[in-house]
Amino acid sequence: VQLVESGGGTVQAGGSLRLSCAGSGFTFGAVCMAWFRQAPGRQREAVATIDVDGTTRYADSLKARFTISTDHSWGTRGTLFLQMNRLKPEDTAMYYCAAGPNFTLRPSAYPSWGQGTQVTVS
Repeated sequence: VQLVESGGGTVQAGGSLRLSCAGSGFTFGAVCMAWFRQAPGRQREAVATIDVDGTTRYADSLKARFTISTDHSWGTRGTLFLQMNRLKPEDTAMYYCAAGPNFTLRPSAYPSWGQGTQVTVS
């Protein structure tokens, strides 16, 4: 399993970013995918998750501004996205994508993780 995030960067408050996570080495459409984030000195927290049937779930505080989606065919490659709008300084964090068997926002349920992409909102 390989997960590689991209799309992070520095953006002004109120701006938007679209994160991508390229997945390979597993049947992309057969597992749940999720985004998490971790700011310095804080615990990793859930952002959003998407089930194999496209059902989504978000952290309550983020669902009005963030959208999770996937782009895949039934194969061993696909891409997970996170569209982030109206960004705030408190959204500054390292953002990670994860893959796992369960549709949940619990980080411990995800065995596979990417290396992360940094988002900084000034």
